[in-house]
Amino acid sequence: MDLLSMLLNQGGGQAVGQLANNFGLKESQVAAALSSLVPALGQGLARNASTQDGLESLSGALAGGQHQRYLEDPSILNQADSISDGNGILGHILGSKDVSRQLAQQASERTGIGVDILKKMLPMAATLAMAALSRQTAQTKNAGPGASASDGLTGILGSFLDSNRDGSIADDVLGLASKFFRR
Repeated sequence: MDLLSMLLNQGGGQAVGQLANNFGLKESQVAAALSSLVPALGQGLARNASTQDGLESLSGALAGGQHQRYLEDPSILNQADSISDGNGILGHILGSKDVSRQLAQQASERTGIGVDILKKMLPMAATLAMAALSRQTAQTKNAGPGASASDGLTGILGSFLDSNRDGSIADDVLGLASKFFRR
């Protein structure tokens, strides 16, 4: 199951319902917003995890961050600590507030939801993404002998890197690196 599907379907859509209540939106609008935001978050996570150090750092954060609580109790998403956690996650995933603003602007153009609402929703979406990854890696790790948390993580995030859908992420990582160095 991909990251977006995990968020949209977790607990019968409780997180989507909670975000809808938090922002006065319809659940279909929240689903559209998440559909616009989560792939970019997944790509940022995948870029960070494309190096051994980045993968180890992300695995450590998932193991020790207690992120699953956001899926278990979505009512805490709008609390100050949760938003602060989400902003920290965004800083690691996207690198700067400018990138977050651009992502919110692009999502607003795609969904028709106000950019101010999406800016406020973005940290919550980031905490939910980490929660879903945390749950998936824990499930993979508990799958049996030889399974590790990083196996589940690379499986989920690999889909964000394999943009050519050719089964190899090497060309995609090289493409990302070339874009970075052209800046």
